Amino acid sequence: MTSTPHGARARARIEITAAIKEEARRRLAEQGAAELSLRAVARTLGMASSAIYRYFPSRDDLLTALIIDAYDSLGEAAEAALKASAGAAAGERWTAVCEAIRGWALAHPHEYALIYGSPVPGYAAPATTVPAASRVGFALIEVVRDAHRTGGLNVPAVPADLEPEAARMAADFVPDLPPAVAPACVAVWAQLLGLIGFEVFGQFTRIVEDRDAFFRHTIGGLARTVGIRQAGPS
Repeated sequence: MTSTPHGARARARIEITAAIKEEARRRLAEQGAAELSLRAVARTLGMASSAIYRYFPSRDDLLTALIIDAYDSLGEAAEAALKASAGAAAGERWTAVCEAIRGWALAHPHEYALIYGSPVPGYAAPATTVPAASRVGFALIEVVRDAHRTGGLNVPAVPADLEPEAARMAADFVPDLPPAVAPACVAVWAQLLGLIGFEVFGQFTRIVEDRDAFFRHTIGGLARTVGIRQAGPS
């Protein structure tokens, strides 16, 4: 079957867009996000500088596309671990998802830095990044939700002065869970990303040698913080 001109143009656009992103990722690894330049990417690919703007109108549009891709790739890794661990105890599922997040980060350090590292000067991520960015958090929350459904969740205590904020948080993203769970979920999410970031960015050098064992121990504590019982080795 002969392809139509429209179909050929669409395929060409997909291929060129992918090439632009790939070159941009290479430059992120070499120079960092702050130095990303559409003109430099176009020059390397042999494109006219004016042509690249038909694919990404600005550097910020290209950064946004790279950020969404990174969040989606990480989210897919977390969701795959969640699916593969279906039916296991909540502690085992928690460990599986956390280890998938860490594994992705160690395999994609520059993309991890793009989404969880220092902000890029002059860039503000638009709301279009939120759905992709939420995937990892929702995978972790699903483990907590599963523990709650099966009676394996110890609801954390919340001080009286935090109760209004806990209720607001819960209404925003975990309306089906006890409000006291929400602050613990947010705190644990931040601690997990910080823990992984320390490893990715080299801050454990000469401090932590057996990083696998240290990671498993620490995420077991994080599981208990959020209320998951039988979190595994401590």
